[in-house]
Amino acid sequence: MGAAPPVEAVTALEQLLGPATCDLLSDRRGSRAWKVNGSRGTAALKANNPEAAPGRDKAAEMAQEDRHLLALTEAGAISPEYWVGAGVWDGGRWLAVRWIEGTPLWNALAPARGPEGDRPSVRSWLLGNARTWAEQLERLHVAGWAHADVQPTNTLITPDGRAAIFDFALSCGPEVTSRLPYRGALTHTTAPEIADALLITPADTHIQAQPAADIWGLGASLFWCWTGHRPVRYADDTPWTDKLRAIADGKRLRIDDARPWSFPVFEEIIAACLAPAADERPTAADLVTIIEEAQ
Repeated sequence: MGAAPPVEAVTALEQLLGPATCDLLSDRRGSRAWKVNGSRGTAALKANNPEAAPGRDKAAEMAQEDRHLLALTEAGAISPEYWVGAGVWDGGRWLAVRWIEGTPLWNALAPARGPEGDRPSVRSWLLGNARTWAEQLERLHVAGWAHADVQPTNTLITPDGRAAIFDFALSCGPEVTSRLPYRGALTHTTAPEIADALLITPADTHIQAQPAADIWGLGASLFWCWTGHRPVRYADDTPWTDKLRAIADGKRLRIDDARPWSFPVFEEIIAACLAPAADERPTAADLVTIIEEAQ
C-alpha cells in the first residue's frame, strides 16, 4: 500500500476530479508521488516526505515548481490544463499536475537498443521522439526559460510516439532573485558549461542554466537510452567532482563505438546536441527543422 497522500491534497483534488483512489508511484529522494484516479479525471500528485533524511528542501522545491508552472502557463510555454492544484499540508507542500499517459524514455527505447531495432518504423519513431521533445523545449526557450533538468526520468513517450517533459522544479527563468540556487541536476545529462560552473563556484551560488544546456541534456538522454551507455565515461563509484571534471573536459564516448546499429542521421543529431561549446549546439527551433527535413 505504501504511504498515504496528504489528506489536504486529496480533499482538494476530489473537488475537481470526483471521488478518487490514490496509488503510490514512488517514494525516494525526499518526495513521494501518487497517481490519483477520479471519476472526472486523473492527476499526478507529489508531496515532500517530512521524515526523509536531511538534504534538499523538497517542500521549498515544490513551492518553487508551483510558481514556475504558473509563470510558464502565463508565458504560453505550457498548457493551462497541465497545472491542477497545489497547497500546504501539515508536513509541508503538495503539487498536482495533469496525468500524462506514457512510458519512461529508458523503457520506451528498449526495442531500439538491440540490432533488431534497425527497422524503418523504429527509425521514424526515434526521429519523432526527438522532434516532439525539441518542440516542447522550443516553447520554453522562446519564453525565456530553460527546463534545466532534461533527463530520461523526466521524459515520457506517449502511446502516439510523442515526447512529454515534466518536473519543472529546477527550471531557470527570467527571475533569479527569489528562487532556490540552481546547482545542477542529474549528473549524467549535465552540460559541460554547467559542470564547469559547479566546480568553480561555491555551493550556495546560483547557476543560471541556459537553453543550450537543455539541448545537451536532450542529446545525452537520446545517446544514453538508445545506446545503453552514458555519453561520458566514468565508473559508478567515481567521486561526483571527478564526474563533473570528465564532463567539463569533454571525455565523451564516441557514438559509433556505442551504437546498437547504424543510423547516421540520428547520430548526427545527437552529435550536434553534444557539441562541447554551448554556442555550437543547434537551438531547439533549429533542431525541429533539422529533424523535419530528415523525416
